[in-house]
Amino acid sequence: MIQTPYLLFLGDAPDTLAAKVAQGIKDWRPELAVGQLRLPGCNADMGIDDLTLDEAVAKGAKTLVIGVANRGGLISESWMGMLKSALAAGMDLASGLHKYLGDEPALVDLARQHGRTLHDVRIPSVAYPIANGKKRGGKRCLAVGSDCSIGKMYTALCVEREMRQRGMNATFRATGQTGILITGSGVPLDAVVADFMAGAVEYLTPDNDADHWDLIEGQGSIFHPSYSGVSMALIHGGQPDALILCDEPNRPHMRGLPEYRAQSLEQLRETALLLGRIVNPDCRVTGIALNTSAMDGDEAAEHVAMVEKQMGLPTVDPYRHGAERLVDALG
Repeated sequence: MIQTPYLLFLGDAPDTLAAKVAQGIKDWRPELAVGQLRLPGCNADMGIDDLTLDEAVAKGAKTLVIGVANRGGLISESWMGMLKSALAAGMDLASGLHKYLGDEPALVDLARQHGRTLHDVRIPSVAYPIANGKKRGGKRCLAVGSDCSIGKMYTALCVEREMRQRGMNATFRATGQTGILITGSGVPLDAVVADFMAGAVEYLTPDNDADHWDLIEGQGSIFHPSYSGVSMALIHGGQPDALILCDEPNRPHMRGLPEYRAQSLEQLRETALLLGRIVNPDCRVTGIALNTSAMDGDEAAEHVAMVEKQMGLPTVDPYRHGAERLVDALG
């Protein structure tokens, strides 16, 4: 169990998107974050108090959470001094990076010396089965994206929140490090051995009551050359009854790959449906979730209306405008 509250470590993140783990915790569990800690050159800002380690401990912080999700998931050498100091100050460390805290001898030794714990939330804790593709009871909705870091987790959380406010039977299913840190459970899907990824999604979304909805956090994109494998596992393991298309307007190319242009929503709908109907012939696209955080209010409203007319599907920014229409469309 990871102790709360957290101090969110932003390191030297080049922009807010690179600190999406911290952003997710701040937006969905703000009561867990006593403040943020930034290194020189950090361009990310969660809009909460900047604290030193001593100030954070005085405010009750129990765990320093690495709030950065960098390409490759590496522990930067520039962070090591602060991570060591956090252990010495009496805090645990938590990370969702691919490079494990437990593989850093200096951190392991310091944690042992100070009686602290290193939490690597991306280490799978279950021996997942190979997927069998059998139909399960209950209903499932998967957020699929035109690219990475585009709002798939936010969409699923917004839909779950709206469903719960209506008294519906719904569960958010976390599949990445941020979702796991927010909810306390889930499957670190991109750390599961490839042959077992779809089986891990079946495990995460088991047979359930007929009126129960699993809201599955999407990962990667079927169009992204680096991360399409995890997206395929979610589609085939999740057997979704409903797909919500997620997009951020005006992205010129796939994240981290300037030579690959962004794909259209029409192409996303066509491709995701083709793949989804392999495992669930009744799979359908029910709505579109746009991330309009870079737009002002009028521009966002205009773009949402344009996409809805273009695609013929209920379209909203669920974090900005609410997920009511996306839930209505699920029936």
